[in-house]
Amino acid sequence: MPRNVRAALLQATWTGDKESMIQKHEDYARKAAAQGAKVMCFQELFYGPYFCQVQDPQFYSYTEHIPDGPTTKRMQALAKETGMVLIVPMYEEDDTTGIYYNTAAVIDADGSYLGKYRKNHIPHVKGFWEKFYFRPGNLGYPVFDTAVGKVGV
Repeated sequence: MPRNVRAALLQATWTGDKESMIQKHEDYARKAAAQGAKVMCFQELFYGPYFCQVQDPQFYSYTEHIPDGPTTKRMQALAKETGMVLIVPMYEEDDTTGIYYNTAAVIDADGSYLGKYRKNHIPHVKGFWEKFYFRPGNLGYPVFDTAVGKVGV
């Protein structure tokens, strides 16, 4: 395993819809891979706006199941295509409890789903009404063995 690993971090402006945000991140991931990146971390809740400035139930519609949701599957294909480890933060609805979490899926460079981290520290003050949307994580602080080495989110 190499000592130096090129990483890419992405913070992108909101495009106005989920599909174009996903496409935007796919495009940047391909560019990062072409420049030698081996691991890439997308921004928090990457496919939507950061909606926690308000308390509005309409944003519950952004939830997906992880790993069985469409965006996780799409990111698995992207990881395999680019050969990069991807850290993909999304709005998760737990498929057994229906509880919502601010979650990051960890996908290895071969496209395999390694697991997830659920954000533990959830602020709830003016402008950051996160407890309106998310429960604190319940999975601890997992470390994932990836193609680039151990990764903790």
